[in-house]
Amino acid sequence: MGFPNGRRRIAVAVAALLGTVAVAATVYRVLAPAEVSTPARAGYPAAASPSAGVIGRLPVAPLVVDGRLRVYAAHRQVYADRPVDGRHRTTPYWSYRRWPAALDGVVASGTTVVTRWSDGRLVALDARTGRVAWRADGPAPVGEQAVRRTGAATVWDPQGIFVAPAPDGRQVVVAAGAEWARAVDLADGRELWRSHVTVTLPPGDTVAGCRDALGTTASGHLITVDSCAGPATVEFRDAATGAVGLRWRPPDAGDELVATLVGCGTGRTGCTGLRTARPGDDAGRGWLLGAGEPVAAPALDRPDAELVGGTAVAVVDGVAVGRSARTGAELWRRPGLSQARLLAVQPDRVHLLTETNDLLTLDPATGAQRSFFALNVGSDGIGWVPGAVYAAGGFVAVERLRKPVDPAADDQRYYLTSEPMVFAAT
Repeated sequence: MGFPNGRRRIAVAVAALLGTVAVAATVYRVLAPAEVSTPARAGYPAAASPSAGVIGRLPVAPLVVDGRLRVYAAHRQVYADRPVDGRHRTTPYWSYRRWPAALDGVVASGTTVVTRWSDGRLVALDARTGRVAWRADGPAPVGEQAVRRTGAATVWDPQGIFVAPAPDGRQVVVAAGAEWARAVDLADGRELWRSHVTVTLPPGDTVAGCRDALGTTASGHLITVDSCAGPATVEFRDAATGAVGLRWRPPDAGDELVATLVGCGTGRTGCTGLRTARPGDDAGRGWLLGAGEPVAAPALDRPDAELVGGTAVAVVDGVAVGRSARTGAELWRRPGLSQARLLAVQPDRVHLLTETNDLLTLDPATGAQRSFFALNVGSDGIGWVPGAVYAAGGFVAVERLRKPVDPAADDQRYYLTSEPMVFAAT
């Protein structure tokens, strides 16, 4: 016996409904917003003290955290490996993934790693375990970064997210977007302040994104360039309170202003100097940053000069010269470096790259040599051009680009090898 026509239609409808529900559930599981946290299953590694020289090569850019881990960025994931002086990238010590947001930037302070995502979400991870420490909302990033497969832009030069010290010893995370900024306590993600930066001008025109966040200073200020309602002006905003304590323009500045922070840590944090120039003008003026107005520092006027401690360093006609940033007096010089370039600096080291890709590291206060070795791995050779560079905690990592460099090329042509990062201790 068969079902009557009415019952058959009901059965078919129910089956179709159940099938639709099953498909919807599957689609939801696949496409719904989600996060996957894979915490560490082993003990926190000890700090390493490797001898000076090349450690190894890596396929992606490392961010050294707490002198114990290397943290990396993928499109929708941040993860860490160990030991920090491992020759190759190893199985992740911990990892954290979000969907469908993309990873936009990573900053770290102490044992806390803060990630910023394309939807503006801030997620802090405990580097010792990989577990989520806190979550907070923030402004969406401005535009999209051009990030190649190494992820160097995400971990070495994140845009719009910074760390700054507060007067009471706390660390502050500041996230800036096109129309507003938010600051939270690094320890727990608690909001400290938020500021909307969209300005309405008569007769009602709205200018969005007219404040450009440059980075933070060692004295705990967020530096922005404000061009909302007049000539471009440098603002010094207290990172802990959000209050603007100083608005400053260099003497003889035009309506437009190009400002570049120098003497910074990774991600333009803890900066101690500033260089200002007119748009399209190579000639600039250097300034030291402190508690009050910037102080002129002519030794930083050169666009290729770097600031480390109180020393301004530049390579002039094949001679590396260290000068007092405050007085301009010569402190030391290192001749015989034709074709050498100033590669990077960190608080107690100046790194120079010779024409044969040897890495020379000097003491910034005295110019004394700390180490010297070929920046070469295996049979890769020295026929490459440096790309993005990272220097922190005594380590140096350099992207190796294929000659001649073609910025428009795909990654396979752009990089020297499939493991383009050379990682060294200095």
